[in-house]
Amino acid sequence: MRKVNQKQTDSTSGIWSNPGRKNLAQKAATTLSALLLSVSLLAACSPSTGAATTSSTAATTQSISTSTVTTPVKLTSADLVTYKDAERSTDWSADSSTMIKLNGSSAAVTGSGAKASGSTVTISAAGTYVISGKLTDGQIVVNSTGEGDVHIVLNGVSITSKDSAPIYIQEADNVILTLQEGTENTITDGAQYVFADSSTDEPSAALFSKADLTVNGTGTLNVNANYKDGITSKDDLKIISGTFNIQAKDDGIVGKDMVAIEQGTFTVTAGGDGIKATNDEDTEKGFIAITDGTFTIQSENDGIQAESKLVTDGGTYTITTGGGSANAEAHTEDMPPGGFGGGGGTPPQMNGEQGAVPTGTSTTNTTTSASQGADGEASVSTAAASTSTAVSTTTGTSTKTSTTAAAATEDTSDSAKALKSGSDLVINGGTFNVNAKDDSVHSNASVTITGGTLNLATGDDGIHAETNLHITGGKVNITESYEGLEAAVINVAGGDTHVVSSDDGVNASEGETTTAADTTASAADMSAASSQTAAAEVTSTSTKTASSSVLSGSTDTSIAATTAAATAADTAASGTETAPGAGGRGGFDGGGPESTGNALLNISGGTLYVEAGGDGLDANGSITMSGGTVIVNGPTSSGNGTLDYDGTFEMTGGYLVAAGSSGMAQAPSDVSTQYSVAMSYSTVQKAGTLVHLQDSDGTNILTFAPDKDYQYVVVSSPNLAKGSSYTLYTGGTSTGTATDGLYSDGTYSGGTKVVDFDISSSVTWLSESGVSASNPNGGGFGGGGGRPQRGAAQSTATQNAETTTDTN
Repeated sequence: MRKVNQKQTDSTSGIWSNPGRKNLAQKAATTLSALLLSVSLLAACSPSTGAATTSSTAATTQSISTSTVTTPVKLTSADLVTYKDAERSTDWSADSSTMIKLNGSSAAVTGSGAKASGSTVTISAAGTYVISGKLTDGQIVVNSTGEGDVHIVLNGVSITSKDSAPIYIQEADNVILTLQEGTENTITDGAQYVFADSSTDEPSAALFSKADLTVNGTGTLNVNANYKDGITSKDDLKIISGTFNIQAKDDGIVGKDMVAIEQGTFTVTAGGDGIKATNDEDTEKGFIAITDGTFTIQSENDGIQAESKLVTDGGTYTITTGGGSANAEAHTEDMPPGGFGGGGGTPPQMNGEQGAVPTGTSTTNTTTSASQGADGEASVSTAAASTSTAVSTTTGTSTKTSTTAAAATEDTSDSAKALKSGSDLVINGGTFNVNAKDDSVHSNASVTITGGTLNLATGDDGIHAETNLHITGGKVNITESYEGLEAAVINVAGGDTHVVSSDDGVNASEGETTTAADTTASAADMSAASSQTAAAEVTSTSTKTASSSVLSGSTDTSIAATTAAATAADTAASGTETAPGAGGRGGFDGGGPESTGNALLNISGGTLYVEAGGDGLDANGSITMSGGTVIVNGPTSSGNGTLDYDGTFEMTGGYLVAAGSSGMAQAPSDVSTQYSVAMSYSTVQKAGTLVHLQDSDGTNILTFAPDKDYQYVVVSSPNLAKGSSYTLYTGGTSTGTATDGLYSDGTYSGGTKVVDFDISSSVTWLSESGVSASNPNGGGFGGGGGRPQRGAAQSTATQNAETTTDTN
């Protein structure tokens, strides 16, 4: 399933705004297709279609067209930031420094460059200032207009300011703040700040700097930020060392142009983001570069968030966002596309059980049912309502879309991702333990993982990139997710990756960005938007009437109008995809395959293990595999597939074993140069039941114990050869060592022979009866391995809808 792109969808985006994506609105709408068949066909020609199409000029849609693997991003923290010798220096002497002694409600200054006035100390020149003592309600102000560094040494201080920032750097060439070795320093602000006038909103942090700020030393800084942020620099923020304990009402650590951390120990509890860089105007700024350090971050919103690049070379990270994955909003399983009119096929019926959902098993998805029982009308209206869009407009400015769908555009204030970047996100090393309400790792551009260990639990995507996701090394262990890996192009070239997901395990799906034009919404926009909203309401209250009208050959004009507007919005929002009913994805007339996207999943090395409640490997485009080992424990529901691709799956090397349900069975394509075997069983095989494949000499090709119930297994190995004979067994035992269910070494025995066969083509399709001449699932785009229509998964919903209509 593909979700609506976050932060990049404006008010003109329609419910079909993502070509090639199997998004929530698309599939929910499919559940209504049997009821609104004739209506939608008539609506395609209605005048409102043209009006909504015209309104598409209010937005510029840029689809990402990707069909090849790009070079992984090579970027380290050293490429982004350098540390000067002066910034590293912690040296000072009493003879050459100005000494500042804090005394409750006053302060004493010894030396030049600083003055005390009551409980306020103002530093006005470059130099070194050593501060110690306590202020119960006061402030350290830096206002140095000359050149040179202001070096402040915190030598055991406690500074409280009830109505402003305890340390306020108003102006300076550069400020270096040293945490003296062996000292503990605490700054605390009040819940309300007093400003000069209503137009002033700074300072906004307990430690606030308008100049470049560098923090070094081995002491401790405790920050109690009751007003807003903990530490903020409106320019560069560099942290070379130190121990930081920060509690912030909003953000913990903020740097506008950069946050660069060489090392240190950080404990951050934040009501907003943990660490963030905010410059979104200059693409060379707004980045976060971390070389090393220990980070414990508990934030309501994002853990570490950069407007541009985010790079980590090392460190240890424990990040919890939004209270963790347990607090994630429930996902609604979206219905798969496919024509109700046939054309697609499922495996031949074998003992009446082919394609059945294994008994005693269930996925972890929260599903809105597409079938109708006693409360069938309520089920349909829920699906319809989830696709309705309410659009708000303003004069001269664009506004974000407000939607009732859970997968809709997300307001950034609600983002609760662990690692998040607006540009490239690169992980070269480090150990990450993440429990995120939202995505664990997210980039609006690319993600590259070259090393490190990532243990990720998430309420949404494990790793998400809008363009390219490269895994070339390291260990990725996604223990909990909605979707595991998601990007337009996913390239697995190395490393050890484990994915557990309630929906798709690996989802190569095209991204899309929509840029709002700075214009007032046109009347056509409003008409289309209001019609979409009305469509859900009408459907919710008039399902019975609509279905009766369709079956009798008459039409309800109000429903026709709203359906036409929805169709028009689809056309307006996307020039590359046609809405259902017009020959697009799963057209009503049947026979039409899903449109092939440009997304790509490429596997050339490493190990990839997937345990998915939805599709195992899913590409809204194509899959290529030339090396590595892939193990997939796919869905138990036949509405999803262990392998699911629109274009081709070209297998030229590596080792693949995938087991799951049989209703959406696919295998590598006929264009593959490495041979594959695909076995469909007549009955469900219990989890742990061995699958054993050996050649005529008894040489082991495969011994595998799927983790879940299964009815379909596909195997591709370099050891399979054309013209050779093989035997497939089920059950039995092995004395070998199992890794992720795949056995190596040892001896297999005690199994039951299922079938003997010879390999004569790139894909050998098997059942207990023997070899099938071609894909029993009906073929498709990729030759023998092409995607079958999802007719089996939807036929029950169709029949139920028809039955409900007839009885009412």
